[in-house]
Amino acid sequence: MRFGVFYELQLPKPWNPGDEHRLFKEALDQVVLADQLGYDYAWEVEHHFLEEYSHSSCPEIFLAAAAARTRNIRLGHGIRQVIANYNHPARTAECISTLDIMSDGRAEFGIGEGATRLEVAGFGINAKEKRAWALEAAEQIANMMVMEPYPGFEGKSFSLPCRNVLPKPVQKPHPPMWMACTNRDTIKIAAKLGLGALGFSFVDPEEARAWSKIYYDIIKSEECVPISHVVNPNIALVSAFSVHNDRNEAIKRGQEGFEFFAYALNALVAQDAIPGRTHIWQDFIAKRGDKSDKLMAAASEQGFVAAGGIGTPEDMRTHLRIIQDTGVDQVIFMQQAGRNKHEHICASLELFAQEVMPEFKAELAQREQRKAEELAPFIEAALQRKKRMKPLHDHEIPVVKAAVNKAIIAAA
Repeated sequence: MRFGVFYELQLPKPWNPGDEHRLFKEALDQVVLADQLGYDYAWEVEHHFLEEYSHSSCPEIFLAAAAARTRNIRLGHGIRQVIANYNHPARTAECISTLDIMSDGRAEFGIGEGATRLEVAGFGINAKEKRAWALEAAEQIANMMVMEPYPGFEGKSFSLPCRNVLPKPVQKPHPPMWMACTNRDTIKIAAKLGLGALGFSFVDPEEARAWSKIYYDIIKSEECVPISHVVNPNIALVSAFSVHNDRNEAIKRGQEGFEFFAYALNALVAQDAIPGRTHIWQDFIAKRGDKSDKLMAAASEQGFVAAGGIGTPEDMRTHLRIIQDTGVDQVIFMQQAGRNKHEHICASLELFAQEVMPEFKAELAQREQRKAEELAPFIEAALQRKKRMKPLHDHEIPVVKAAVNKAIIAAA
C-alpha cells in the first residue's frame, strides 16, 4: 500500500492578516517533510470561490513550488478542473507537461468537473452537461500531450485548430491519469475509462471492498476502453489522519478538523451562500458542541477509536490493514483540515513514518509485482480497444497563414 497527503487548504474564519500566507507556506513545508519521510504522493485540489472550505484555486503554482523543494514524492492534481470554462484543455496539457518536466517525471493528473453551484454557475457551466464536457476535455488533453502535432478538435465544450501543444511530458506517453470518485457510479466510470480512482468520500470497509471489486472487475472486462494512452489501475481512498501515542491526544488534535471537512462541503452544496459572508466554521462549532470531550471519554473507557485514521500507531496499523484487505492501493491522509495545527500535523507525519509505514513499505514491491503480472493481459487488451485519434500526415497538416503583408516586409 502507498500513502499520500492531501490538501484542500482549508481556512476557517475569522481570518487575520497573514493567515493565507501562513497556510500556504506551512502546507508546502508539510509536503517537503512528507517527501523526506518517504510518503509516496502529495495531492492538491482545485476549487474556486469555496470560502473556508478550500483556498486552493491555483494548484499548479503550489505543485510547482513543491517540485522545486522535493525529490521523490509524486505530485498530483487531485484534481484539476478540466472543463474548458475553468481551464482550456490546451492550457491544462501545457501545465501538466511542464509540472512533469520540472518534477523530473513525478506528475500525476487527476481530472474533475466541479461539484458546487458556486463553481459550476460561476464559470457558466451547464450542470447537466458537466460530466460529458469533462470527459471530452480529458481525452483530448491526453491526445495533446502525445500527438505531434495535435490534429485539432471540434467538440461540444471546446474547439482547437491543429497545433503542436508544447512542452511534452517526461513520462511517456503521459503522466498517469485519475478521476475523482464519490460513489459506485463514478467508480464504474473511472474503471470503464481506464483511469485511476481517487475516492474522495469517506467509506466504511464494506463499501470500500465493493468499490474495489466493481472497479477491478471492469478493468478486467471488455467494458474497459481507455480514454488516455495508458491504463492506470489504482484505487486511492481518503482517510482521516491524526496519530499520537496517546489516543485522546490524537482525537483532540485531529477529530474536529476531520468533521469540519465533511460539514463544510455539505454546507456549500446544500445551503444558500452569500459570497464574502460565509460563517461555516462558526456554525459548525455551535452545532458540534463538546463532541471531542465525549469521544475522549469513550476512548478512555472502551478503547473507542474516534474515526479511522485517528488514534495511536496501533490504531492506525489496524485501520490500514482493514483498508488494504479491501483491495485499495493507496490511502491519502487528510491531515490539513479545519484548524488542525501545523506542528501537530508534522508530528503525526513523523510518528506514522517511524512506527507504521515501514512494515507496509516492506510488502510493497511484492504486492505490486503480483498485481502487475495479474493485470498485464487485461491492460494490453484494453489498450487494443482504445479509440485513437488519427494522426495527420505531413501533407494534411494545415498551413497557418502569416498575418502580415509580405510586400510590407519586403519594403522594410
